Amino acid sequence: MTNKLNVTVWNEFRHEKNQEAVREVYPDGLHMAIGGSFDDRFNVSYATLDEPEHGLTEEKLAGTDVLLWWGHCAHGEVQDEIVERVCKRVLEGMGLVVLHSGHFSKVFKKLMGTTCDLKWREAGEKERIWVVSPGHPIAEGIGEYFEIEHEEMYGEHFDIPEPDHLVFASWFQGGELFRSGCCFHRGQGKIFYFRPGHETYPTYYQEEVRRVISNAALWAAPTKREKQVYGNAQPLEPISNEG
Repeated sequence: MTNKLNVTVWNEFRHEKNQEAVREVYPDGLHMAIGGSFDDRFNVSYATLDEPEHGLTEEKLAGTDVLLWWGHCAHGEVQDEIVERVCKRVLEGMGLVVLHSGHFSKVFKKLMGTTCDLKWREAGEKERIWVVSPGHPIAEGIGEYFEIEHEEMYGEHFDIPEPDHLVFASWFQGGELFRSGCCFHRGQGKIFYFRPGHETYPTYYQEEVRRVISNAALWAAPTKREKQVYGNAQPLEPISNEG
């Protein structure tokens, strides 16, 4: 494959600096572990919150085919100008993969148009992730289900629009269910939300999780078509106002 997919992994990169428990699991940052999901079909680069423009300059986004987003404790610090910039690129065709607590990011909430709220519990319980759309490309290489031994619980109701496609659904040891792999289309862009990935658990080193992330990036890649044109349009056929 000569034309590699350009993937940018965005991470707040705050927990790893401020919490020893997180630094022990992800010493180089969650973004570096997430980036380990990708093989030589991808060009992977990184951006973090405290960089100028949060690392998401116009030039950076213009060269990004798929953006991955992990955020948690600093959603409010993301500048609205950058949020608008990212959302504009999604509408133009850039793919977006939102991970775990990124459900509460300004970017995801703006694109969904809802609160994106949910129930949660941090008890280190087992999560069983079921494939509910076995024919979907994001589920390629995944069995009927896979398990994460310790994870944070997210539970319904998850206040999002009805997904265009539901790929995964989770069961938790405490009894809750959750729509954990959701596909959306916005403008010319494709969005995938994937639930796992609490910062104190080694979820992003797990083979199945990494396979889903790389599959999702391939699915969300831009289609090969020209940018959509809007506004006043000339008629394709002659218009007669007689009679």
